[in-house]
Amino acid sequence: MSLKEISDKVKQELLGMNFELVEEDLQRPWGGYLKINDAQADQFIKHFIPNFDSNNLSNISPKILFFSPNSRLSWQVHQRRSEVWQVLEGPVGAYLSQTDEEPKAPTIYQPTETIMIPAGTRHRNSKLDNWGVVAEIWVHTDPQNPSNEEDIRRISDDYNRN
Repeated sequence: MSLKEISDKVKQELLGMNFELVEEDLQRPWGGYLKINDAQADQFIKHFIPNFDSNNLSNISPKILFFSPNSRLSWQVHQRRSEVWQVLEGPVGAYLSQTDEEPKAPTIYQPTETIMIPAGTRHRNSKLDNWGVVAEIWVHTDPQNPSNEEDIRRISDDYNRN
């Protein structure tokens, strides 16, 4: 299955649930994402991450991530957001650490499992032989300066990005 086929399928499901797509980027070397209107974060969480308690959180951004087979994100860290990943299709492997040293092996997560990534936690998905589809929310830790795609420090990267 291609990225276009998977993203088109998910896009139709999202539109059928009345989610508003505000951004699409399928040009990432590791796959891509669909961004949903932040105003629909509560609806997104109720549908995709029902075990996550978003009470008292007001600054959340929802996305769907697509991880291509045999590719991975950079080994990275964010300062202005925590992330929550709910595996929709997988399995998905994830490396997590509080230091710049990457663990030797990923933890494998199955569909319906949740991965909590607090701000400051180094992380990446791992190379697996299948597509991974993840519902992701960003929980912005600084309401005056919300996180964005530039809130990233890459420690190492397979694609030689800074």
